[in-house]
This record gives sequence, structure tokens and C-alpha cells, in this order.
Amino acid sequence: MSGSGWTVAAVSAIAAGYALASRRLATSPVSAAMVFVGAGIAIGPVGLGLISLHQDAGPLRTLVEAALTLVLFTDATSVRPADLRSGGALPGRLLSVGLVVTIGVGWLLAWPLLPGLTVWELALVAAILAPTDAALGKSAISDPRVPGLVRQTLNVESGLNDGLVLPFFVLFLAAIPHTSYAHQGMADTFWRSLLLSPALGLAVGGLGGLLLHLSLRHDWVAPEWRPVYVLAAAAAAYALAAVTHGSGFIGAWVAGFAFAYALRRGEHPRHVVADTTELAEDLGGLLAMLSLLLFGAVLLGPALQHLSWRIVGYAVLSLTVVRMLPVALALTGSRLKAATVAYIGWFGPRGLASVVFALLVAEEHLHGADLISRVVAITVALSVLLHGATAAAFAARYGHWYEQAVATTPDLRERTTTPVTSRRRRFHSAATD
Repeated sequence: MSGSGWTVAAVSAIAAGYALASRRLATSPVSAAMVFVGAGIAIGPVGLGLISLHQDAGPLRTLVEAALTLVLFTDATSVRPADLRSGGALPGRLLSVGLVVTIGVGWLLAWPLLPGLTVWELALVAAILAPTDAALGKSAISDPRVPGLVRQTLNVESGLNDGLVLPFFVLFLAAIPHTSYAHQGMADTFWRSLLLSPALGLAVGGLGGLLLHLSLRHDWVAPEWRPVYVLAAAAAAYALAAVTHGSGFIGAWVAGFAFAYALRRGEHPRHVVADTTELAEDLGGLLAMLSLLLFGAVLLGPALQHLSWRIVGYAVLSLTVVRMLPVALALTGSRLKAATVAYIGWFGPRGLASVVFALLVAEEHLHGADLISRVVAITVALSVLLHGATAAAFAARYGHWYEQAVATTPDLRERTTTPVTSRRRRFHSAATD
């Protein structure tokens, strides 16, 4: 990196400074995401100039790709098939109808607000901003006053929608001339990214989980090496998909499911499985925070110098209409009260996945790459600010409404009992509280 010594020193100081005050800040409206994004602006081109997208593209890409790979892999390992069926399949509704409609609505609203972008670039904007990151509003899903059904629904949705968006992202990028995927051709991209990459992920994850199960059963693997094994499995799945010119992210995501399935079939104690993925989750959380810092430096800082009412308008619509209308449609017939639908609709923060996708697009040298980067940057920044600031207050207010509703309506739909299986990622969750 440019001035690499000063850059490393600055990033280290920011991370260490937040760590020292993390417990104190956790009780305030200031989230870690706000701190890291703001610090990124300060050390980026509009501030101290320690980080530049043009000069530091290689290291930046490596870091954000590593972060998303680990998050995709560990998110997949933490979600069980039963989670999708819990509470009347509410997560399944959001991940199917809700996600598709979100991309469609985002695409349509981008048309009049973002002139100059081609039809497929508009679709790309919608896909980039579709996945959610519940960790940016952790209080919304961790507050025990919020019913377990709602917390589980938001938890599972955010754990899986970044992976489900990947096929849309790849196909839209392949449809745009002169991109890396376009050079392969649509048919080749479909074959390599959407068929071969999942197959490789399935093989690596399934075999990796099976071998670890056998090693655990014979007590061959030392406890301190189990987490290292998980990192190796995630890296291998990503690398194999990437070297075959497919999608490393899709490979890692599918590998996480297969790895967890093979390992859980061995009926090992739950704490053994959880401890095995702990290092990968914590490392993914740390890299995610650093990715937000770099986002502030290389995307948000420059974007703030080119604000327009169209960009801000689309960002506001993306966090409201584009999110809340599809959620309402997806939950039609679920018997959830309007307050619950609004709560689920509001807490759809944009985070790591959108940041990584935007950085990947910035390297493609598209005609509309600058505008796409600015729209994504402002949308994510508003999400970090608004969702982070409202999470605790809205959770308390909604929890109070729920207590009153239960008292008057004993058969309230939200009262459905469902186990809340938290995505552990302890560093990330604690950091964004």
C-alpha cells in the first residue's frame, strides 16, 4: 500500500483504540461500524491520503474477498435446514419471494433516478444492494424483548441472502460488455459459476466435513487445530472455484453447508462443532470491520464529494421502499401484525456483501462504475448510520408493543415458539452492538 508503514500503523491504532473502548461504546448509540467507516474517511484520499483504490487495489481486494469468503462459509455452517422451516417458513418467504422482488423493485426505481447507466448496470445496482447484514443492527435481533420468531427470521435471512444474491450478481455482470465475466460468455459463465463452482464447493465441504468427523471420532485432531482446519476448508473451496474461472464466493458458500451437514451427521457435541468454527467466525468479523474501514476510505470518502439528489434519493428508497415493500409482499398471509412486518422491513441493513460487490465492480472499469460505487457507498453509509442508531431504541419500542399485544391476544402469531440459533461471529456481533 502507499505509505504502507503509516497505513498499517493507522489501521492498527484504529482497531486497538476501538477495542479499548468497545464495552463502553456498546452501551452508546455509536456502533463499531460508524467508528470504522468514519476512521476510513479520515485516512482515505479526502483525508490523510494513506489509502488509495487505484494504488492499493490488490491488497484491498485480497482483504475484502477473504472477509466475505469467511463470512459466507461460516454463515452457511451456522444455518440448519430446520431454520428455514421455523415459524411457518418465514425466512424462506423472505429469501425467495422477498429477495427476487427486492432486486426487481430496486431495478425499476433505479431506472428514472440513475440516468446514464445501462439496463444491466441498473440491475447490478439492485443486486449489490439486495443482501442484508443484521450485524449492523445487532440489537434488533439480540434484544430478548423481541420475540424469538422475529429474531430468528432476521438472523437466518441475513445469514443466507448474501449467498443467494451471488448468482444474480454474476449473471448481471456477465451481461455487461467488457467485464471479466462477459469475456467468458454467458453460457460459460453459467456453467462455471452456477454449476461447477457449487459442485466444487459441495465436494470440498462434504469431504472436509467427513474427514473432520472421522478424525474427531478417533480423537486424532488436537482441539487447537480444529479451527485451522476450517480456515483451510474455506480457502480451498474458494480457491478451487476461482482457478476454474468460476465464483469463489459461491464455492465457499456451498462448501459451508456441506461441511456443516457432514460434521453434524456425526452427532458430535454441539460445543465441539461451535468451537471448531469459532476462529473462522472471529477472523471473518475482524476482516469485516477492516473492510468497512477501507470502504470509508476508498468508496465513501470520494462519493461524498459527488453527492446529488438522485444518489441520495435512491439510497433512501433502497433502505425503505425497496426493502419494505418486498418484505410486506413476502409476508402476506403470514398473520403477522403490521408492527412486526414494519420491524422486519426496516431492519435490512446493507453491509459487507454490498461493500465487497461494489469494490469488485470498481475494478471492472465499467462505463458507469463511478456512479454505481457512489450509489452503493451512500446507501451503505446511510444504513450504517440509521440502522445502527435506531436498533436499540426500535427494539425496545417493538418489545414493549409485543408485551402489550401478548396480554390482549393470547394466540398472537408472533408468539410462536422457535429456537433462536444465533450466528455466532462473536467479534463481529460484539463490535457492531
